[in-house]
Amino acid sequence: MTDQTHFLQDILRQPAEIKRSINYLLGPGKSSLDNARALIHSTRDVIITGIGASWHAALRAGALLNLDGNHALIQEASELLYFATVPRGAVIVAISRTGRSVEIVRLLDKAEASGASVIGITNCADSPLAKKAAVAIVIPTILDHAISVATYSTLAIAASALATPADFGLEDVASSLAGTVDEAEKQIDVWRQQLDQSRWLAAGEVYYFLARGSSSGTCHQARLLWEEGVKIPATAMSTSSFRHGPQEIVRLGMRFCIWLDQLLMRDEDYLLACDLRELGASVMLIGEDLPADAADLVCTLPTSPSHWQSIIDVLPIQLAAERLSRLSGVDCDSFRICSYVVEDEQGLLPKKAEASPHAD
Repeated sequence: MTDQTHFLQDILRQPAEIKRSINYLLGPGKSSLDNARALIHSTRDVIITGIGASWHAALRAGALLNLDGNHALIQEASELLYFATVPRGAVIVAISRTGRSVEIVRLLDKAEASGASVIGITNCADSPLAKKAAVAIVIPTILDHAISVATYSTLAIAASALATPADFGLEDVASSLAGTVDEAEKQIDVWRQQLDQSRWLAAGEVYYFLARGSSSGTCHQARLLWEEGVKIPATAMSTSSFRHGPQEIVRLGMRFCIWLDQLLMRDEDYLLACDLRELGASVMLIGEDLPADAADLVCTLPTSPSHWQSIIDVLPIQLAAERLSRLSGVDCDSFRICSYVVEDEQGLLPKKAEASPHAD
């Protein structure tokens, strides 16, 4: 359709890109994946990092790796670069769709000086990250028009695939995961119809996103989709953190989206959704096996392999962000201020040649 936004086109092609990434990791990319796993298991210190949408992919992957018993530290790239010491012999898993973000590029030098090894996960083979990493996993995904959509999901899959096959590895779940993606693709039209008919999406409202575990990456990515695509502020945090003080902000008409995990804390988080509705908030729920009347808007996911739900649970909220951008009369296909790749750290706007305020 010619009236589709680029954002929507990227969402619609995403299932195909996800399946292509799985096939790549089990085929041409398997040797790199195996080498990366061996590197991770050679050290006590594993650090997973990224920035922007890639940071959210790191949150998703870190949760799975920690379940796998790796005890990985998850730290945003700029914080790792400027406010942390990298242990000698550590392995840094650096995630970046272009491999050119300024923090990632500078982190490569810090890793080398610290005697650390870098596993680079990127979509661009010609990037500094791919060229300088000890092991590079380059996922051949067509770059998104602007907002990270397919690149976010495919990088998250690659990073999550670092978990070993014993319990969580991609090899053991690939076939069933591909079937899940097929079912999710069939649900896209259903979710779009639900969003078109629901009052949960409304311009000018306050939006909070809550999740646990690997869906925390999806939750924070949702916040970024609202800010980049709809151009409005939003808040994302763990469901548990919300219950320790932030709940005081609940008021009539506020919007909440909550992801329910497949296995853990489902009943507790469902009760939270019920209480939020009783307090006057409007709630969207995303998860498996949900009754249609469980919230104001319920997007039911097809069954996924254990701990892999977050590979598809981003789809409904991506569609929601694109829909709300149109309801708000906002151009979701262009950035007003930020650039596609942030390659410097000098404020937000183009700088004139002038002396620093701290110069002598």
